[in-house]
Amino acid sequence: MTVTSPADPRAIAPSEPMVDALDIAANPPRRALALHRELDAVWRDEPGWRGFFTSVNHGTIGLRFMVTAFVFFAIGGVLAMLIRAQLATQQGAFLDLDLYNQIFTMHGTIMMFLFAIPMLEGLALWLLPKILGARDMAFPRLSALGYWCYFFGGSVIVLSLVFGVAPDDGWFMYTPLSDRTHSPGVNADVWLLGVTFVEISAIAAAIEITVTILRCRAGGMALTRMPLMGWYLLGTAVMMLVGFPPLILGSILLEVQRAFDWPFFEVARGGDPLLWQHLFWLFGHPEVYIIFLPAAGALSTIIPILSRTTILGYGAIVAAVAGLVFLSFGLWVHHMFTVGIPHMALAFFSAASALVAVPTAIQIFAWIGTMWMGQVQFRLPMLYIMGFFATFVMGGLTGVMLAMVPFNWQAHDTHFVVAHLHYVLIGGFVFPMLAAVSYWMPLICGRWRVRGLGEAAFWLILIGFHGTFFLMHLTGLLGMPRRIAIYPANPEWEWLNLISSIFGMVMAAGFALFAFDVVMQWLFGRRSWRNPWRAPTLDWAMPLPAPSYNFASLPGPRHSDATALLPLARGEGLLPGAPRGWRETLVVEPGSGKPDHVAVLAHSTLLPLQTSAAIGSFFAAMLSGFYWLAPVGILLTIWAGWKWGDIMGTDRDHPPAQVAPGLALPLHFQRRNTLARTGTLALLLADGTLYASLMFGVGFLTVVAPNWPAPESGIATLPNLLAALVALGAMALGLVASFRAETTRTTPMGATWAMVGLGTGVLALAALAVLAYGLDDPTRHARDALRGVVLGFAVFHGVVASLLALRSLADHRQGRVSAARVGASPIWQLFQLFWLGTSAASFILILAQEVLT
Repeated sequence: MTVTSPADPRAIAPSEPMVDALDIAANPPRRALALHRELDAVWRDEPGWRGFFTSVNHGTIGLRFMVTAFVFFAIGGVLAMLIRAQLATQQGAFLDLDLYNQIFTMHGTIMMFLFAIPMLEGLALWLLPKILGARDMAFPRLSALGYWCYFFGGSVIVLSLVFGVAPDDGWFMYTPLSDRTHSPGVNADVWLLGVTFVEISAIAAAIEITVTILRCRAGGMALTRMPLMGWYLLGTAVMMLVGFPPLILGSILLEVQRAFDWPFFEVARGGDPLLWQHLFWLFGHPEVYIIFLPAAGALSTIIPILSRTTILGYGAIVAAVAGLVFLSFGLWVHHMFTVGIPHMALAFFSAASALVAVPTAIQIFAWIGTMWMGQVQFRLPMLYIMGFFATFVMGGLTGVMLAMVPFNWQAHDTHFVVAHLHYVLIGGFVFPMLAAVSYWMPLICGRWRVRGLGEAAFWLILIGFHGTFFLMHLTGLLGMPRRIAIYPANPEWEWLNLISSIFGMVMAAGFALFAFDVVMQWLFGRRSWRNPWRAPTLDWAMPLPAPSYNFASLPGPRHSDATALLPLARGEGLLPGAPRGWRETLVVEPGSGKPDHVAVLAHSTLLPLQTSAAIGSFFAAMLSGFYWLAPVGILLTIWAGWKWGDIMGTDRDHPPAQVAPGLALPLHFQRRNTLARTGTLALLLADGTLYASLMFGVGFLTVVAPNWPAPESGIATLPNLLAALVALGAMALGLVASFRAETTRTTPMGATWAMVGLGTGVLALAALAVLAYGLDDPTRHARDALRGVVLGFAVFHGVVASLLALRSLADHRQGRVSAARVGASPIWQLFQLFWLGTSAASFILILAQEVLT
């Protein structure tokens, strides 16, 4: 039987005949087997190498993220051992200074950008549908795109070390050290372009996680009944959407300065290096909690199960997560206490840095209370949890010490800070992640671990870690600064560093043994029985290893935990089987969890790989200095983006999907508030944060930077004013056209309004081009450079809005809209509104700046 899917115009020829899951005979084993074959034919990856490149399944992509992150972690660990070998003696003859700087920078870059964040992304992508009762993430192709961007960007960064052009200015890339004058090679460009490429992956994952948690839960699962891991990952995703754009903006500004001499951070021409520090730490400190929250979610999941009880203080933990999310964005300046911040600001950020310990302590007390009232089983995951308590609490206490300004002034930029950082990150992330891997490995591979190896690895890691980093507190208090390669004048540091280096090797052996244990479990472990931890959670309500589709039928209000295993396998839940041959999952209302519609998800496709290659061609052109090739990468990316919308449309009306006996829901083609619209709102949240960061940069340089006021501007001319008014008028008319194109989609006027929207977009872009021609030379002063970036921001969003208008026009011309099918108009409306709002704010800001200066 051949089924044609609106999600994939190509015919699907399943290896097993399709069956109607609601009409199968009442033989439970036969029913479960038939549902498995039907679903596996639709959800499994394509065979062979093509399947490797085309897979969009959340389980496959999540595992790829985690495996790749562990490979990068191993590389970063080897670099750490080279650093310890260098510092083991005073003279440090192991590495020369240039290579040491590259290794030092690469260690921090790999651990922060290529291990920690991607590791949590992979865990979220693999785990979320399983604990929420869904079949996949909201946007499977976006998950795959995120992975390929991460893989390509990370590979470029790591390979730069092999070719001797690795970044060498520190993983924080402080200016002016990283500008073209002080770092003339491509080393800094590798960091800026590679990390920005990787950050696309982070934003994609954040959108995926946010939309999946809000819209792809089990039917009837209200937010107040969601597993705590869902709350932790939702807070993480929101922090990523708000925390990553400042770094992306800072990287763009610094790369533009290096490539085109626009002076954002050059004091002589109105810039300020402190702007980079603000933008970097606006990302850098929330990132600590971005890393910690998923690890804490794993703890809140595993601790009650291995304590044979329920979690203590569900509501208090949710409130603590919300408090951490809020407070984490008010701490960034405590990394800058020594740069000359006013005393009032020092007091504020010092208090905020101490206050953040409160929500963290609430969670720790809840975990301790849960273990106290339960019966703790000291299995391997619980051992790593004990290691977390012993390590993270110490890191938190030293964090409170560093939050106090007088002590911070003394310990700033010493090894005391290095020790604190590693106690927080390894204690608060690595130990919980090792517990999580040990806990969920049977669900990943279906096998039980080899006895004894995991425990030995734990003790090596725990002893090696404390032996390595506890002594760094002492070297820091003795005055040893960070980022030095030799210390011939300070023999009192040598014996402490030597001991640290020896224990570092012990820790490395422990991590190697952990990796060996995981491989042995995957290859040779005995088959695990179902739900080996006796966990009352949905992630264990499936066969081992987890099938590609997760659930034969999706959980509903009566299937809230692992006791639902047999009814779900027999198709007694919601949306049983895949009778239409499509990849379908349930979409619910965000708060109540009431079933709303059925989303038809994308099948396996090469498009994510092609899109990431197109984006990568742009970054490659910038990195190589062939800037004239960058437009080619932009055009390829536009082409790939157009194909994304082309695949998911349909030119036919479809009947509602039979979700359960007596319950039929429309498909997503027939809904306005789809997953795509929710995802666009999440994307615009990140986009708005980037714009707010840009406005912060304008305000900061205008008020704080030296060499202001700027030279007299020639922008305040009548032609420029008229061009601005024409641009805003055209954007406003385009916004009207976007709404009219949707309301008149059943008549020929729908296409006409879409054409009007496209025309107004082109007119607005032409007016912006006139403004660009009238700008002052952006290389003469930071004010003029910032105006160029603001205008470029408007042009970029104008191109996106115009492409969406063209997409809407194509939908009308190709019959993809009807009384029941909405098309792309709701997405176009959001971008058009954002374009108009940010452009109006920018014009007002520039006008005010011109009048005041």
